[in-house]
Amino acid sequence: MKKAVVLARGLGSRMRRGDGGSLDSEQAAAADSGVKAMIPFGRPFLDYVLSNLADAGLTEICLVIGPEQGAIRKYYSQTARPARIRIAFAIQKQPLGTADAVLAAEDFVSGDHFAVVNSDNLYPKSACKSLVHMGSAGLPVFRRKTLVSLGNIPAERVHDYAVAVVSRDGFLERIFEKPDEQTLAKHDSDAWISMNCWRFSPAIFQACREVTLSPRGELELPRAVDYAVVTLGQRFRAVPCREGVLDLSKRADVASVAERLRGVEARL
Repeated sequence: MKKAVVLARGLGSRMRRGDGGSLDSEQAAAADSGVKAMIPFGRPFLDYVLSNLADAGLTEICLVIGPEQGAIRKYYSQTARPARIRIAFAIQKQPLGTADAVLAAEDFVSGDHFAVVNSDNLYPKSACKSLVHMGSAGLPVFRRKTLVSLGNIPAERVHDYAVAVVSRDGFLERIFEKPDEQTLAKHDSDAWISMNCWRFSPAIFQACREVTLSPRGELELPRAVDYAVVTLGQRFRAVPCREGVLDLSKRADVASVAERLRGVEARL
C-alpha cells in the first residue's frame, strides 16, 4: 500500500484570530486564513505530516482541499518540489465533513487500499507504518493518558475525541465521535481513542455515501466507520500505539508544536 489521502480542507475556525496563542507574523497570517496545515514551523506543518508518511512508505499522496485553497496547490505544485512523494489533489466542493472529503478522493484511490490522515495532526512514524503493515482495513488506537503525556493535547480536550470500542481479538466493535457524557461514563480513562488515522479498502466508500448527518450537521468519517462495522459488517483491525500525537487545532497549540518540531527535518 502506497496511497494516502490527507484531509486538508478544514476551515480552521478555532485557529482564527481571537483564540489565544503567541504567533509570529507568518504564523498569524496562516492562522488567520484558517489553513492550519500551512502554518510555518520553519516550513509548513503539512510538510512534516507528509515527511512521516513518506518515511512509512506512503508515497502516493492526495491532498483533499477546497476550491478556494489555491495556496496549498501552488505551494506543492511550484514551491515544494517533492522528491520522495508524488502529490495529487482532490476538490471537496462543499465543507460537508470528513466522510464527504474521503469521497472526493475516490478517483485517486482507484480500487486500492489507502490511508487517511488529518492535515493538522502529526502522527508518530510507528502509527504511519502500522497502516502499511496491518494488511487489512484498520486504525491505530491510542490511550487518553498517552495522548496527554506524550503528545501536546490537554486533558480536557482529549475527552472530545472519538472513543473506540475494541474486541478482545483486536477488532473495532463501535466508534463514537464526540462522545456524550453517558458514553464517556461507560468507558474508563484507559479507553482507546481514534485520532482519525485509518487504513481503508474501497469498501469504505459505500459507508461514506450512506452515512447520515451527525448532530453537528456533518458527514463524519468516524460515524461512517461505525456504520460500516454495525450495518455493513466490515471489519477494522485496531493496532495499539504507545506514542503521542501533535495536534494543531487551536492557536494555543502553536507554541507546543514549535517546541516539538525544533530540530526536526521534513523531507519531501
